[in-house]
Amino acid sequence: MKFDLHTHHFRCGHADGTIRDYIEAAIAAGLDVIGISDHSPYFGSPSEQAFPRIAMAKSELVHYVEEVLSLQKEYEGRIDVLLGMESDFFPEHAELYRKTYSAYPFDYIIGSVHHVEEVSIFNQGRWKGLDPAQRLASKSEYYRLIAESARSGIFQILGHIDAMKGNYPPFSEIAAPKEIDEALRVIGECGPAIEINTSGGTKLCGGWYPSDEILERALHFGVKVSFGSDAHLPSRVADQRNQVAARLKEIGFEYWVYYKRREKVKVAL
Repeated sequence: MKFDLHTHHFRCGHADGTIRDYIEAAIAAGLDVIGISDHSPYFGSPSEQAFPRIAMAKSELVHYVEEVLSLQKEYEGRIDVLLGMESDFFPEHAELYRKTYSAYPFDYIIGSVHHVEEVSIFNQGRWKGLDPAQRLASKSEYYRLIAESARSGIFQILGHIDAMKGNYPPFSEIAAPKEIDEALRVIGECGPAIEINTSGGTKLCGGWYPSDEILERALHFGVKVSFGSDAHLPSRVADQRNQVAARLKEIGFEYWVYYKRREKVKVAL
């Protein structure tokens, strides 16, 4: 059973292609399951579309859901199309997000921490002028938020849990083993999977998220793993999936998971 659970499309404002384009790309790549998971609106903002180049407008959510469900029926028997969402995690708005999602038949929600101290994790400028203690504090806060997102119970999958290295590769050299282990311990206890996300190859860091070192620690803490290309172009659907599967087996994982109707489905590696 071959799957990719993390894909975007034109509604988020920074991806190319329609939902149909990603489904067709998944079929061409030999997938059995394709998850559509565009970026959630900013529900905590009073604006209709607070960040047009990052996330869909609030009014688009219902159209997004309707389109995915329609295509799900159309492609039945050819590929299993799942309704997902990549959601920001803002602790102060967690209940609003939870309530909003409960109104729709999502198969899964990916919870991603994209902002730390109100600055994007991908903003290279956030690191300028910080001393070592301040850099460690930012990394520690990142993993504290990831742990809190796991505790929230809102998400089936946690997205790209070391993506803060994306445009700042030295992030990986900031030693925070206790903070990372604590986040992985909480994730293991609370149950969401973490994704292996291959979009790191489109950033300065290269490779994928998270690092092998984190995956080895995740196995130790009993964390489940999933897969998402985080495709913003149809051509990236299933990108490096086979290489990821091979590496997970080398590390010691025996299976990975996807979610349908919010229920975990195990797939042997």
